[in-house]
Amino acid sequence: MGKETIWILIISIYFAKTFATFSTSTEETPYKNSTDWIEDYSDIESKFSLRTADVPDDDLCYLVPGQLRTVAECKFNMDSQTFVVIHGWTVTGMFESWVPKLVTALYEREPQSNVVVVDWLARAQQHYPTSAADTKLVGRDIAKLINWMEAELNYPLERIHLLGYSLGAHVAGIAGLLTKNKVHRITGLDPAGPGFEHADAQSTLSPDDADFVDVLHTNTRGTPGRSIGIQRPVGHVDIYPNGGGFQPGCGLQSTVMMIATTGIQNLDQLVKCSHERCRGNRCTNLGYNVQRMRPRRSVTMYLRTREASPYKVFHYQMKVHFFSKDNMTFRDQSLKVSLHGTLEDKKDITVLLPMMQANSTVSFLVTSDVDVGELRSIALQWEQDNVFKFWERLRRYRFSIRRLRVKAGETQARVVFLPTDGEFASILKGGHYATFNKSTEEPGSHKQERLHRMKMQGSLFKRSTE
Repeated sequence: MGKETIWILIISIYFAKTFATFSTSTEETPYKNSTDWIEDYSDIESKFSLRTADVPDDDLCYLVPGQLRTVAECKFNMDSQTFVVIHGWTVTGMFESWVPKLVTALYEREPQSNVVVVDWLARAQQHYPTSAADTKLVGRDIAKLINWMEAELNYPLERIHLLGYSLGAHVAGIAGLLTKNKVHRITGLDPAGPGFEHADAQSTLSPDDADFVDVLHTNTRGTPGRSIGIQRPVGHVDIYPNGGGFQPGCGLQSTVMMIATTGIQNLDQLVKCSHERCRGNRCTNLGYNVQRMRPRRSVTMYLRTREASPYKVFHYQMKVHFFSKDNMTFRDQSLKVSLHGTLEDKKDITVLLPMMQANSTVSFLVTSDVDVGELRSIALQWEQDNVFKFWERLRRYRFSIRRLRVKAGETQARVVFLPTDGEFASILKGGHYATFNKSTEEPGSHKQERLHRMKMQGSLFKRSTE
């Protein structure tokens, strides 16, 4: 048995034991039927630090529900937005490095805002099932803070945005559930899965907890209830980078190599590799911007990221119709795509198409780690199969393409690209690139022109293949 196999076995045993513990359901913490608890601040254990842009990594002043003087002492801005950052389960009992980074990012976006960091470290560093159960108590603490701000400070709840990571995402949901009126927004950053996958809406983050709930899922691999991140959608908008599974750069090979070099003591950090991928500034910006589109019903979205920071890639959805006089169907075909823009070029991007079929339309996603700027031209090449097939080389299979329709993910701009020469471009299996240039015509006018020509003369493609 090789060394790598032994390490994989060790990891599997560790994961099995860890997730067996994690799968313990959260224990019930019944709420009082009366509303007396709302104004009883004596049992609040959580602390609410108003961090500053100058000192984002230290707790210099605390807001204390029931004590109005703390509002002035902390220089709380009554006229601006308030972000409430809620951490998750912790092994060390200390704030992790992402907290001050997020505080800084929020102040950069909203310089006049208030960024409150919730400190529930004492409860968060317990055995996982205990910390998971305590999310209800922490959520109630935060709800008391928000209710007090609304009642005593006349602070409008449409200015409150809760951001919770891991267990903190469920804390945010419970807080939103318990406030007298709904807060404006909750952002869930990889809500915890164990103990919450099959829990009811009152125990987890859900769309009912705020006017708008957006969620990022970055580690949903494994059976339901045993993945570190929750698998099911729990917001109005649920975003799954790279499908929501292990993120690029956090795979088994990377895990084995890190254990081999640093030892088993760092395994807790390896487990959190994908889980923590969603807390960087770029994912926060994504979650922040997504409120610009408020769907009428809950939606699920997907995007891709790079293996290393910066994780952002640029997305292009392409749609193409393959014309052919022959009835051809190919499965699992590889295309190479080159993007040429106003800023840079990105060449030889490999895209795998599940099917290429004659006289059918396919849509596929192309991603680039380079910002090419505004697209000027696109080149496509149909690659030869890795397995040599002599008869395919003799047959010289080809498809004709009239146009490429492209939608840029970042700008939502829709552009049509036309062949460089003639109305059709041909892509030959194992052949050269076919180039398409950005059209200067309005898509509607070009369509009308083509329909008129077909009515008067018939299809140019059909005539060219006769």
